[in-house]
Amino acid sequence: MATFDRSIVLPAGKLPAAMLHELLARLPEPGRRLLTGPGVGEDAAVISFGATSLVAKSDPVTFATDLIGWYAVHVNANDIAATGATPRWFLPTVLLPEGVTAGVVESIFTQLREAAGSIGVELIGGHTEVTIGLPRPVISGAMLGEAPASGTLATSGARPGDHIILTKGIAVEGASLLAREFRVAALESGVSEQTLEKAANFLFEPGISVLKDARTAMAAGSVTAMHDPTEGGLASALAELSQASGNGLVVDQRSVLVLPECAELCGALGADVWGLIASGALLITCSSGSSDDIVTALESAGIAASVIGRVTGPGEPALIERADGATAPLPFFARDEIARLFSEVSSTSGA
Repeated sequence: MATFDRSIVLPAGKLPAAMLHELLARLPEPGRRLLTGPGVGEDAAVISFGATSLVAKSDPVTFATDLIGWYAVHVNANDIAATGATPRWFLPTVLLPEGVTAGVVESIFTQLREAAGSIGVELIGGHTEVTIGLPRPVISGAMLGEAPASGTLATSGARPGDHIILTKGIAVEGASLLAREFRVAALESGVSEQTLEKAANFLFEPGISVLKDARTAMAAGSVTAMHDPTEGGLASALAELSQASGNGLVVDQRSVLVLPECAELCGALGADVWGLIASGALLITCSSGSSDDIVTALESAGIAASVIGRVTGPGEPALIERADGATAPLPFFARDEIARLFSEVSSTSGA
């Protein structure tokens, strides 16, 4: 029997973690070749093929309209990279709204081709169609990667005593989306053209790919888990890390780099940076003795990084230590702040 109320109308965004956990628990027992299967916080499956492992991932891009093809490739590749594997092949399903022009379709395919080429990924198939009832283009992608046997990580691998590292800061993708999708509202709220241009370019600099982050960290120290904070932002990613590993954590709010442009946009548009989609950053857990080496390696590679907290014991809560030294539960977001803003705009316009 379901413990959730079947009559509840769900908001836009990810399914509630408790509901997803219950639904996944109903799946049959996995086969022996499935090394990492479905679970809250686990974003890619790992399947044994003897000497190598196949890593598989699927993810949609539903918020972005500008450069959607670029987003689609990188957000899928990031989840492959977070397992320690190398992304190799991509199959996008491109759903287009009625009335779309051939020029828009060509632009999306150019973005897909260029993004895949930038990280050495092949486009090997997929599907494209004009779909009734869509307000904007949607891409759902499937990315495949490979790794040596037993050479992958799972989010569940975080261990008590591990340090938690964050790369780049928050929120790279969220700031770019706000600048691109809510430009007029941001200008009306006093955000400068200069800030909007810089934030919009976060898509490329520092960029939403974490392939370099993951490879650098894996080569530098004893990494136990990696997880990229996507929908639901850093707060949700930390909660997923805690749930997947079964351990608590404590994060020092003062150690988390909040990108100034993102902070300004969030303030102007009424969004909370901790719940804002944050692709481009990478959460890394590692042995406490390796954290300095990993941070040094990342910074030497031109990637900002800092230790933001530690993993505590089994069954412990996920906490944030505030600037005044007090601790509190991690902030909870029922849906991503971008999804909330889109919903508010839609309801205001009567759509």
